[in-house]
Amino acid sequence: MDRTTQLTARRTDLTGPVRTSGSPLAPGAGEIVRSAPDASEPDVYDAAAYPAASVRTAGPVRTAGPARSAASLHLRAARVLADNWTGASTVPSRGLYPHQWSWDSAFISIGLRHLSPLRAQTELETLLGAQWGDGRIPHIVFNPSVPLDAYFPSPDFWRSSTAGRAAGAPRTVQTSGIVQPPVHALAAWLVHLSDPGLSRSRGFLSRVYPHLAAWHRYLLHRRDLGGGGLVSVVHPWEQGMDNSPTWDEPLSRVTPAPARSFRRADLDHGAAEDRPTDLDYGRYVRLATDYRDGEYADGRGEFAVEDPAFNALLIASEHALARIACELGAAGTARHTRAERLTAALVDRLWDPAEGMFFCRDVRTGDLVPERSVAGLIPLLLPALPRDIAAALVRTACGPHFGLGDTTRLVPSYDLTGEAFDPHRYWRGPAWFNTNWLLERGLRLHGERGRADALRDAALRTADTSGFAEYVDPYTGEACGALGFSWTAALALDLLHEPHEPHELDEPLGHGVSPMGIGTFRHE
Repeated sequence: MDRTTQLTARRTDLTGPVRTSGSPLAPGAGEIVRSAPDASEPDVYDAAAYPAASVRTAGPVRTAGPARSAASLHLRAARVLADNWTGASTVPSRGLYPHQWSWDSAFISIGLRHLSPLRAQTELETLLGAQWGDGRIPHIVFNPSVPLDAYFPSPDFWRSSTAGRAAGAPRTVQTSGIVQPPVHALAAWLVHLSDPGLSRSRGFLSRVYPHLAAWHRYLLHRRDLGGGGLVSVVHPWEQGMDNSPTWDEPLSRVTPAPARSFRRADLDHGAAEDRPTDLDYGRYVRLATDYRDGEYADGRGEFAVEDPAFNALLIASEHALARIACELGAAGTARHTRAERLTAALVDRLWDPAEGMFFCRDVRTGDLVPERSVAGLIPLLLPALPRDIAAALVRTACGPHFGLGDTTRLVPSYDLTGEAFDPHRYWRGPAWFNTNWLLERGLRLHGERGRADALRDAALRTADTSGFAEYVDPYTGEACGALGFSWTAALALDLLHEPHEPHELDEPLGHGVSPMGIGTFRHE
């Protein structure tokens, strides 16, 4: 989410759901029809519904303070998601982020599946109901019951229904015009696995598949701005890791918007030293304004960057779409092949063997951006990654730049030795739970079970002791940002319940298919 744009101090009432009915569908997509949770379904957040025996973990979660049981952690995480539930989707944080964010909802659904598969399905369906006609999934779906002055950039800044008309923006739902990382197909597949019977009875996968396929087509066809097969982001907010030092060099070419043309609401909620500079914020606003005024046409702006994390998540979701296609009776071979081709392009364009990690490529200059970000480790998630590259990524994660298993509790968002490192400044050093969840999966996938177990325990312990904070100091685990943050609670639930090993719901599709259903184990 665009962490660089915060809310005003007003606390908003989110009792009404986001209205997404009547949104134009992506080409070839089936209509998304959401069902309200069945009245016969028990309250998924009721403590009585989850006795301790139902939590599939061994022993108590280890914390810095008195030991608290896994069941207790489950219930407190579930309460965060209950408090942030609006009736159709989950806000990241009631006080700070009162709308629906794209990749937040994907991660939230992964945790919600352990509470209510139906609500997890609804979370994704609500988001997909706001998809644009060209296939893009907007990074914010605005709740019409929230006052305009409660958040900036607000719906009247993005003007999606008018400025986005040529791109097929919905008429009945207000959204932003930019996107976020494509975690959605992976989330949909994991949600399906949590209750295949319910998923099949509701036709969940058959209804979301056309939307997800259109989303991937948009990225692959409209966003290959570098011509090398990878997707480019056109705004730092799209990659999700706002204010990362990775963006400093590409942003330096952007003329900032005049300070008088916008109000920095983010400073109402955070110290200036923890926020982007006025200069950088003006550049963020300029990029978004120019994109809007260009009717959200791609390829015209000054900022275009191929990011390893964004592309790795697209590849993982391509593998997941292949699994969904097979579940629906179609062949998934072409999607697996495309995912492997994208993996090869990722290695060819963004891998630096001397540094042992992936870097962003500035499409406008053609150069790699020499900043070590956690984004450069996320491709560890990919099953077809060459064995030597996976081993090098593990060494880099455990080395002095990120300190995994040594100097840090959780993997930081930026190089510990970098000049721009700051343990509390957004995406310039703090540790985030979604990136650590992705790395835990990657470590486990590539046989690093001991390191994966240690990272899982550290993430659970830190989520617990920080009050499910938005992000934390990577050294101390000190809570930063919003408390009761939805994806922190959701991903803690997933780590608590899901051992990320083969289990009865992972039906093999044939030779070489990953037990977690996101790709193949063939290493080249």
